[in-house]
Amino acid sequence: MIRRVGLIGYGYAGRTFHAPLLAADPGLTLVRVASRNADAVRADWPEAAVDADPVAVATADDVDLVVIASPNDSHAPLARAALTAGKHVVVDKPFTLNLTEARGLIALAAARGRLLSVFHNRRWDSDYLSVRAAIEAGLVGRAVHLESHFDRFRPTVRQRWREGAGPGAGVWFDLGPHLVDQALQLFGLPDGVTASLAMQRDGALAADWAHVVLDYGTRRAVLHASMLVAGGSPRFVVHGDRGSVLKRAGDRQEAQLLAGMRPGAAGWGKDDDPLLVHAGDGGVTEQEAHRGDQRGYYAGIAAALRGDGPNPVPPLEALAVMAVIEAAANAAATGRRVGLDLTAAERAGFTSQ
Repeated sequence: MIRRVGLIGYGYAGRTFHAPLLAADPGLTLVRVASRNADAVRADWPEAAVDADPVAVATADDVDLVVIASPNDSHAPLARAALTAGKHVVVDKPFTLNLTEARGLIALAAARGRLLSVFHNRRWDSDYLSVRAAIEAGLVGRAVHLESHFDRFRPTVRQRWREGAGPGAGVWFDLGPHLVDQALQLFGLPDGVTASLAMQRDGALAADWAHVVLDYGTRRAVLHASMLVAGGSPRFVVHGDRGSVLKRAGDRQEAQLLAGMRPGAAGWGKDDDPLLVHAGDGGVTEQEAHRGDQRGYYAGIAAALRGDGPNPVPPLEALAVMAVIEAAANAAATGRRVGLDLTAAERAGFTSQ
């Protein structure tokens, strides 16, 4: 059975990621798009109906799955409208603005018996997959230190909601969910969070620099994002009691999508930057990077809707990400170490996923 999809938002996320990845899955078909730029949608997806009203798409009779790729402050109300209308829902990261909104959506999805998932597509990136495999293979021994960077050089503040002064704006809400989700998938829930956020660019309206440390007892995970790093930083560094691994370049799928490559085309997800493995005796070897393939997310959604597999990103996993996002914001504001505001049931639900 092919599921009919309504996509809300045709800005950067909707146009670059969601629409091409949805189109790549044979079990999903894009039938409606909510956008004020109808010409852009029709040029790319002429068979999809276009509506300027996002609620109309969220509740349309001919839509089974609603994908929400609109500004962050609209995620919760639009997801609520879609779930209330009996739709399955995918929400782009961040899940919501806060834990209260996220918990409300999880409860509503459960009451309606609908699938609710969050688009943590970076679980299918080549850099993350390569580092995860290295840790699982024991190449560093007991991992004690992780550094994960999303650094860019964008010295000019752009006129867009992600860099504005509104709720959910700034680099921590934009890139932080990727960094957090990957760290939680590697190491689980931390004991506490410390953080520092800053506005470093001239004219900045929201944080464009974030430095967050997850405390795991003897282990630390350092998550960093900045808009003023020319040349970039290593994407991942992991140190352990047997050695270290270094992944210099990041995944290429976003760049490929921006260049017009369709998911699954020749070369899709190929990463020519090898993983560097530093042994404790000083030797250095290279390992070929894993191929990335973000099609895995919507393949998982389609399978879950058929009853053939689990939700690829269950809502309790996304709730845990929001708990870290919120804890980091509180830690930065107070200068204190902050624990995760999760119940015992929520913690147990995360570890059982």
